[in-house]
Amino acid sequence: MGILNDDAVVIKEAETAGDNTLITVNCPDKTGLGCDVCRIILLFGLSIARGDVSTDGKWCYLVFWVVGKPTTRWYLLRERLLEVCPPCTPALSEIYYYRPEFQQPKPPKVFLLKFWCTFDRKGLLHDVTKVLCELELTVKRVKVFTAPDGRVMDLLFVTDTRELLHTKKRQEETKSQLNAMLGDNMISFEIELAGPGATSNPQGSAFLPPAITDGMFSLELSETHKGGALTSDRVSVTVDNQLSHSHTVVHIVCRDHKGLIYDIMRTLKDYNIQTSYGRFSCKAKENFEVDLFVMHVDGKKIVNLEKQNKLCSRLRMELVRPLRVEVMSRGPDTELLVANPVELAGRGRPLVFYDITLAITSLNIRIFSVEIARHRIDDREWEVYRVLLDEGDEALVPRSMIRECVVKNLMGWL
Repeated sequence: MGILNDDAVVIKEAETAGDNTLITVNCPDKTGLGCDVCRIILLFGLSIARGDVSTDGKWCYLVFWVVGKPTTRWYLLRERLLEVCPPCTPALSEIYYYRPEFQQPKPPKVFLLKFWCTFDRKGLLHDVTKVLCELELTVKRVKVFTAPDGRVMDLLFVTDTRELLHTKKRQEETKSQLNAMLGDNMISFEIELAGPGATSNPQGSAFLPPAITDGMFSLELSETHKGGALTSDRVSVTVDNQLSHSHTVVHIVCRDHKGLIYDIMRTLKDYNIQTSYGRFSCKAKENFEVDLFVMHVDGKKIVNLEKQNKLCSRLRMELVRPLRVEVMSRGPDTELLVANPVELAGRGRPLVFYDITLAITSLNIRIFSVEIARHRIDDREWEVYRVLLDEGDEALVPRSMIRECVVKNLMGWL
């Protein structure tokens, strides 16, 4: 059985304000490890200022300088990073080889959190979401109903990162923290194991009209998405096969945004491309520069022009539009739609729902109902958030302002 060294993940916290925290990961390599590490860093609300990654295909060394927050729980971040590091055998000469079957872990159990509140105040759903994030409960689906008398019922389908929500102690902890936030506003609270079909339908629980899918989920960049304050328009992606005799060099220059390195790494992981060496850093005027020495998993360079063009096109798309945001009519009401691509490993983007509720709360708008579901469109799976806004509040805020606020929160352009 494999083991992990104590120094597999080392975190050196910033000593003075303004300095970056240094995260070092030193462990056996596996397919998509860089993606997994960057996803956890994003999950903890941290941004990567610069980094260096290297691997020989068996052992890897990752270094990230991140911008922390006073509330960051560094000990917990280390635990989560250790969980994605492959173990090695006790004999130092024997390296634990990552096997593909470990890429698909057993799906976690889904639990239903159901509670009634005396009234639906603005920002309620965001406050609940914040508590759930602190508890490491991942929201998979949400239903929010406001009764005519003003009471609100929240149904939240969640998974537990710690896999302990079936225990009485963990359930009491969840109830206690939600009660501390809601106070006398909470009428009742229940936790139960959700049924097998609670979140298993990849096609989503509601039909998406063609008018939405044709434009919102397009994999081609139209002229309307090239440029503008709400897109990362300064994106350059080039490949070079002359600089290295064994690797294809991918050079990227783009505007920085929240989860930038994660977006690059998940794209390479989905394309089954291995990064042997990489360096990235934020330059002047919010530009981020990335140099990656990559190859196919069989150890060969990417020499096929068609494959090069497809890779560059997909990277460019994922950096210009890592998330899709639209505000439109749904009958007489206004609906906010946010979509993000799902990794081939089945994981969605972290903190999307948190950022959505934060943006809506900042606009002083109440949320009437929410649906989170997955839809397969053109052979690609998307996680779609459909947020129905309170008709009395949203009428006072232009739709363009709603979209702008949500995009800026999701991209970290505040």
